[in-house]
Amino acid sequence: MDGLQEKLEAAYKASGGRKVNLISHSMGAPGCINDSLLTGVQFVDGFESYFFVSRWSMHQLLVECPSIYEMLPNIDFDWKKKPEILVWQKQSKDGETSVVLESYGPDESATLFEEALKNNELSYNGKTVPLPFNSAILKWAAGTREILNKTQVPKGIPFYNIYGTSFDTPFDVCYGSESSPIGELSEICHSNPEYSYVDGDGTVPAESAKADKFDSVERVGVCASHRGLLSNEKVFQLIQKWLGVSPKGKKHSKTSKVMDVHFNRPVEEKNCSLY
Repeated sequence: MDGLQEKLEAAYKASGGRKVNLISHSMGAPGCINDSLLTGVQFVDGFESYFFVSRWSMHQLLVECPSIYEMLPNIDFDWKKKPEILVWQKQSKDGETSVVLESYGPDESATLFEEALKNNELSYNGKTVPLPFNSAILKWAAGTREILNKTQVPKGIPFYNIYGTSFDTPFDVCYGSESSPIGELSEICHSNPEYSYVDGDGTVPAESAKADKFDSVERVGVCASHRGLLSNEKVFQLIQKWLGVSPKGKKHSKTSKVMDVHFNRPVEEKNCSLY
């Protein structure tokens, strides 16, 4: 915060006392991280989706995206309940067919990804390129996670945490059903997932958003969606408070029309209780 305050003061003086705009990064993509590797991500709904990257094209990009592998559920984290991938799968033995509900936790999910994506291909300029689950990137991501698990904020650097709450946020994902099971696991990539939900910002569960293990000066849950946090007035007030400045007037922010989430049911905003 001290460094941010110095930069804001320098920018304010250099601009002749004009307003200083803070610009955030993209805040990531809407969706469930486990599902994004299997069925992709939908950024825009309805007619506008024809002018944006399709869900399947985004899926093909994400299979080679290191950050997606890094964001897979941390097997070393002490979850209240571990996230699961559930698959209603058809099985045949001795001429008889049955339906079994298979469960994959953070430890077993890589096995599912490998099997579901083993025949995944990308068509480009008339050529077919194999695009399976990338075990090399997964190994790299595991090494990155080991470093992050041991990382602490340097002494003398205050850490603050703002996270979104009060929105239904995907946690477990299920493919197929008892009446319409999955045959080959590759069919998952072209199926419609069903989610179970926990509290969060619609994209990131609150449990994950405050799982940094850092010693924080303050942690505050704000009733806002994932992207909505950027334009939330309470968030702005918190930053002003931590910077030790007082507002001069009310500011109004605009948000992009890119949707926050796209699930089989709309995100439900609950009664805000933390802030």
